[in-house]
Order: sequence, then structure tokens, then C-alpha cells
Amino acid sequence: MTELGPVTWPPAPIRTERLVLRAPEARDRPAFVDLLASPEVHTYLGGPRPREELERETPEVPEGWPGSFAVERDGVVIGQILLRRAPAHGRPAAAGKVDLGYLFLPRAWGHGYAAEACAAALDWLDTVLPGEPVVLHTQTANAGSMRLAAKLGFTEAERFRAWDAEQWLGLRTRP
Repeated sequence: MTELGPVTWPPAPIRTERLVLRAPEARDRPAFVDLLASPEVHTYLGGPRPREELERETPEVPEGWPGSFAVERDGVVIGQILLRRAPAHGRPAAAGKVDLGYLFLPRAWGHGYAAEACAAALDWLDTVLPGEPVVLHTQTANAGSMRLAAKLGFTEAERFRAWDAEQWLGLRTRP
């Protein structure tokens, strides 16, 4: 991962009406393994990784880098928000921009948690990197992610084919 820039990490926990976004900790490891091993979570992300492999390879503090937030509800991790620089060798429309990613456990789906957490992370980003454009990638077949992208203010920058599926790249700009 490349850095987000001159951002102090970790930030103070971000609290919303129902959620807390914070830097991952060792106690979050089981939830992160569940996220990465879930066939439902990875339907549009190339499939899950084998749980045994994840148990061996996941560090004590999972995803412990700037821009990775554990999302908890009532003290239990239900998902992850990722903010990282898109690689320069990727899609030209995304290169160098902050890329928003998110994963939520299936039991957290359908309650608006992803929208609430993503909006809070984007609000935080707007305060630490004002005016920073943000991109979001998803498969066009992922109707839930397409709705979330629109709700968060992303507009289509391009469509392309990768991993045997049509992909959508959205862009969010702030004045």
C-alpha cells in the first residue's frame, strides 16, 4: 500500500450513530479471517481464500496499515473500510487517487452499515485531505455495491473488463 500522504495514523476512533471505525487491533483477527474466508463476501472479489491459509498467514494485527478501519457495532467487528492510493499502473482514471474499499460480514448486510461506515470514512478523509478525489471499483453485477456507490456520490468514470466480468469505476470529487 502506498501512503495516504501527510495523515496522522491511527486517528481517534470515528463514531457514528451506530458504529465505531478504528484502527485494527489483535482482537479483530478472527473477524478479519471470517471476512477473507467468506464465500458470500467474496462473490464479486474473485472468491474466498482458504480458512487454513488465512489462519497461517494473517498477522496478529490484521490489515494494520494507514487507511484500514475495523468497523464495529456494539463492540463486535462487522466489517472493514479501506482507503488506499490506487496504483499508478492500474486504470488511468484511478491512478494516484484514493481508492475506497469495504467488506462486511453477511450478518451485517441489509442494515445500512456499509453506507454509514463509508460515509463516515469519506467525511474523515475530507477533513484530513480536503478536495481529494476518491475512486471506487465494483463489478457491475454487484447491485448492492452499485447502489451504495451512487448513494455515496460516485459517478461513472469508466467500465472495463477484468477477472472475466464487467467492472465499474466510479469517481467522487469534492470542491
